[in-house]
Amino acid sequence: MTHRSSRRAKASVAALGAALLIPTVAAATPAAATTPVVSCTSGKAGLAAKLTKDITAALANRKSTVAIGLYDRATKTTCTLRGTTAYDSASTVKVTVLATLLWDAKKHNRYLTSTEASLATAMITQSDNDATSKLWKQLGMTKIKGFLAAAKMTKTVPGADGYWGLTQENVTDEQKLLQLVTAKNSVLSDNSRAYMQRLMGNVESDQRWGTPAGAPSTVSVHVKNGWLQRSTHGWRVHSLGTFSGAGHDYMMSVLTQDNSTMDYGVTTIQNVAKAIHKDLVPTTAKTARYVPTSRPDEAFVATPAQ
Repeated sequence: MTHRSSRRAKASVAALGAALLIPTVAAATPAAATTPVVSCTSGKAGLAAKLTKDITAALANRKSTVAIGLYDRATKTTCTLRGTTAYDSASTVKVTVLATLLWDAKKHNRYLTSTEASLATAMITQSDNDATSKLWKQLGMTKIKGFLAAAKMTKTVPGADGYWGLTQENVTDEQKLLQLVTAKNSVLSDNSRAYMQRLMGNVESDQRWGTPAGAPSTVSVHVKNGWLQRSTHGWRVHSLGTFSGAGHDYMMSVLTQDNSTMDYGVTTIQNVAKAIHKDLVPTTAKTARYVPTSRPDEAFVATPAQ
């Protein structure tokens, strides 16, 4: 099964698939009663205050509603903004789908089939919707909910009736997931974690925007993004990333909605990411920082769901 079609052709197929995946009736999303502020803690003197200041500055004058989760094992640093606010997952749920598939295979002491591996690769590296729908249907609600319970992702609610893009998630649970992907645990095997990181490290170049923006060249980058437009709250644009190297091991979840365009949401996420990378991993003038190779083009911006 090949998915190496042209970008515009893929966008058209994704648009068609999205029409089947996403209901036209908008789901209600809880609105924050007051404007929350970024809360950071750190084992490194002065870092929490710096991150709080710089993330706040990065969000100044942005109209997006943004949720942020950050954790760095090396400095025991955490930052949270709107940690429990639920967002439509769009394609970030694909990381959960892959984790569920691997968790279930581990339970049954088996390897992935060649078909499952092909679907998983397309789902993560190309954000293929058809591949995701096949795996979602194969797994079923019982297994998906079983993984969420094992991962202690207690506030994640799978989308009903096959609408995986409407799974409700928050940054607290997404950070739990990324921690499972990046450190030894009893839920995912070491091989499974390595496999997930390999796929997230090989996402197509035109989807490597978001949390990788501004990461120094001395760290490895693993990412999965999601984007979805609905009739209320505008564009949802999300980015999950894990980063390791230069003495650091950190993960970042940024969920946004109320974006006027997809590109507006991408810019909001990248402003936050640049501030975080700069503060966590200061670099010399000679160290290159990651600049996304491309931004969503017109074809992808026009795609209702990914």
